[in-house]
Amino acid sequence: MRHLPYLSYYLYPILAGLIWLATLLALLIHWLVPPVSRAHYPSMAASQQIAYISDVGASTLKPLFITGCVLTTVFLDISFAADYYLRHKGRLVPNQTRTETVLAFLTIGFAIIGTVGLILLSVFDTARYPKLHNIFLLLFIGGYVLSAIFICWEYQRLGQHYKHHHQLSTSFWIKLTFVILEILLAIAFVSCTFTQHYNAGAVLEWVIAFIFSAYVFSFVVDLWPAIKTQPNLNLHNPREKGMGFEGNGGQVVNGNGYGNGYGNGTGDMRYVGASEMEEGGGESSGSHLPIQGYGNAVGGGPVMGLTDHSSRPVTRERGLAGNF
Repeated sequence: MRHLPYLSYYLYPILAGLIWLATLLALLIHWLVPPVSRAHYPSMAASQQIAYISDVGASTLKPLFITGCVLTTVFLDISFAADYYLRHKGRLVPNQTRTETVLAFLTIGFAIIGTVGLILLSVFDTARYPKLHNIFLLLFIGGYVLSAIFICWEYQRLGQHYKHHHQLSTSFWIKLTFVILEILLAIAFVSCTFTQHYNAGAVLEWVIAFIFSAYVFSFVVDLWPAIKTQPNLNLHNPREKGMGFEGNGGQVVNGNGYGNGYGNGTGDMRYVGASEMEEGGGESSGSHLPIQGYGNAVGGGPVMGLTDHSSRPVTRERGLAGNF
């Protein structure tokens, strides 16, 4: 990815979303068009006219259904892990408190529970293992809804520290909308299914599944800023090596994104947390802005460009411009 700077971690949720959409469309088209053409599967109730996803997935397309579920969840879980990893490394705005770190782990943990549920419900199909299938279906929905709640909570707290990072607010509202819609639809789905309103329940299941794809794609918003913080970034100008992040206190980070105040000429952009800013002795408010800096020596070599405060002061506007 170093040689192709626009290929980054945001590709994982794109792959997950496309695979999930392709799986759903393949199942839906298979059921709608000839020769199947709205077939009544053995797993369907006598009065049921609309097939559940699980009904179609339990038929001849079961291998496709299993493959789609596995690949979707694997790439989605990689997206969750990448989000935590990039924040930990400072390539995305880092967590400022232990609570935010705990929320990140809860997000990943419940996503894994949802992953287990989705994979197992595709294996234990509704035609042969109806009780197990329903248990894993609830595990899938509950796991990912709880995961979304915790990541919304984390992003809400991050937004208080980094108010100028608008992608946090955008992602928060997308995920909050998903949580609200999925909870309401899940309640309606379970109610329709257990009261034997199977046609309405089937429609709701398809709607829930397609909305889930929008949630998957929302992680592109989260991971996209990591493009600007790739190691040895050189998008337009070879002099852009050695880029660093600086906060309100004037602290410069080193070339590879670790330590304080030194450059090596081939450094990477990163975000600096509030605790690191305090080490530099400058004022810190948690809203740390990216700037460009060029270092030529480890251990205190001169840092030139925007980090030269005597010749070119850093402003909030210039810092924001470097982040997007």
